[in-house]
Formats: sequence, structure tokens, C-alpha cells
Amino acid sequence: MLLLRQFLMEWRLYSRDRVALFWTFAFPMLMLVGFGTIFRSGSAPAFTVVVSTDTRATQAGRDLLGALQRTPLKLLELSPRAAEARWKKGETAVQLEPAAGGFALKVNTYLAAQGQMAAQIVQQANLAVQLRAAGAEPHWLPVAQESPGSAHASNYAAFLLPGLLGLNLLSMGLFSVGMVNVSYREKGKFRRLAVTPLPKWIFLLGQILHRLTVSFLQAALMLVVGYLAFGIANQGSYLLLAAVMALGTGCFMAMGFALAGFAQTSEGYAAISNVFFFPMTFLSGVYFTLDSAPRWMQQAVVVLPLSPFLKALRAVFNDGAGLAGHGPGLAIVAAWTAGCFLVAVKRFKWA
Repeated sequence: MLLLRQFLMEWRLYSRDRVALFWTFAFPMLMLVGFGTIFRSGSAPAFTVVVSTDTRATQAGRDLLGALQRTPLKLLELSPRAAEARWKKGETAVQLEPAAGGFALKVNTYLAAQGQMAAQIVQQANLAVQLRAAGAEPHWLPVAQESPGSAHASNYAAFLLPGLLGLNLLSMGLFSVGMVNVSYREKGKFRRLAVTPLPKWIFLLGQILHRLTVSFLQAALMLVVGYLAFGIANQGSYLLLAAVMALGTGCFMAMGFALAGFAQTSEGYAAISNVFFFPMTFLSGVYFTLDSAPRWMQQAVVVLPLSPFLKALRAVFNDGAGLAGHGPGLAIVAAWTAGCFLVAVKRFKWA
């Protein structure tokens, strides 16, 4: 009964903070709808190639443009003057224009990542045109898009939704748990609680149960929005999905409690928590994969708990797969959970 009262008290205190409610429930759904709508057709925006209109002056140029129209590239045809003006503004990643003996490509060094990929597609289309001109027909390798669980969804929202679920758990653990406990200590609330009949374990367990229910309610709302807005749904076992979510919740809550033991003020905690928050947010695959990153970076981020957590979560949600191949990754998450819990117990104090 005492634990139930503490649990309900945590919910009453939490529900009074409208800003916290917005960032916990509304903002992630807005992110999902916003990014999912922008990249609705796939996992990345289409690459644009600016084409000078005088490319059409020759039959070879018309053949090349015809071949490019059958590629994923978006062609933007401009007059030579307009194309050059756009290039000088730095708005063009790659530009196709006539040159001595044929055509030439210009790739913007500041947009090299997308420019190089677009240039490779143009090169392949040009080689195909040359083969046809020589009387040979190019033979393309068949490409099949599928996932290990054979339940691949091409919509970017399907990739983003598990990433946002993981990011929400990380945010809740570091800020909703860690920051709140530092604030309680800083304002003297812990000292007042220490002299009350309320057992410490009841207070801490009430917080844990409250955050668990918040995380699962948040996940349920995200799943409903994902289904209604984009037609995406969990492809695997809901029991496995809940188990992975519970492990992640425990891990990031333990991390928040542990980091809270190293800060005396909210300002100090903000600095400490951001050291963990930002690397995991941008390097763990929340918004995009690290396939183009250096190999050492891809291997290094695996030791951060969010990366293996998201891989296991996406395996269940996107692929309908089990967790057989994710044992080492989940072991890393469990190790972080145990380590952070031990640090939190050692560093926790009421004053």
C-alpha cells in the first residue's frame, strides 16, 4: 500500500509539469511524423544532379539524360548561366555539363558525401550508354531489398521509430531520473525525506516503477502513431519487444542514478550527462546508420549501450527476428546496467 501511494505520488508530481509531459509524449511523436513525412519514400533524400541545358545539344547528351532518368537521381536542368550561379552559391552537390570530347562532372568538396555517390551513378549511366552505342547491351545484377527477417519496410519511419524509442529511454534515464535526483538533493528534499518514516527503498522503487510505466506508455503511443500515420507495425514478438525495452529502461535509469552521484548541482549534472548523451545520440544509429563511417568508429560505438540496444530493438520490430544473434550486444547492455547500478548504490546519498 505504501509503495502504491508513492507510485501515485510520483505520477501526480510528474503530471503537473506540462513541459515534461510535452517533451516525453508529444515531441517524439512530432519527430516521427515530421521526419517520416519528409523521407516518406525511403531512408534518405534523393540525390540531385544539376544538368546544363546545353547537354541536350547532342544525341549523346540526350541519350545520357534518358539513361539518368531511369536512375534514382533527381535531375535539375538549368541554363549554363543559372547552373553556374547556383554552383557559386554552394547549393549544388554535383553538376553535369558538356566538355571537350564528351561530358564532365563537378563535385562540390563541401557536399562530397552525396556528390560522390551521385557522380558514381552518373558514371554508371554513361558507361551503359557507351555500351549500347557500341552494340552491346549492359547486363545489370538483380537487386533484392530484404531484411534478415524478410519483413523489410522501406519507409524511413520504420527505421526511425525504434531509434526514437531508444532515444526517449536514454533521455528519460539521464534527465528525468538523474537530473531530478540531483535537483532533489540540491534543494534539500532528500534530507527531509531521510527523517520521515518513508523507507528509502520505497522512495526509489516508486521512482523506478513510475519511469517504467512512462516508458511503456510512451512506446505504446509511438506504435499507435506509427501505424496510423505510416502503416508500420511491430513485425516480431511483442513479448520480445517488451523484454528488450525493459532491459533498455533499466540500463538508462541505472545510468542516470549513477551519474547523479557525481554531481552536486543541476548545472554540474547537465555537463556530465551531456558527455554521455550526445555521443550516443549521434553515433548509435538513432537517425541514420554508420555504414559510411570509419571502421574503427563503427566498432567503437558498439561498446556504448544504445547501439546494441537499437540493433536488437530493430531486429524484433523491423525484421520480425529473434534475439539469437544479439546475445553479445545485449550482454553489453546488461553489463552497463549492472555496472551503473553498482556505482549508483555506492555513490547514492541523501544529503
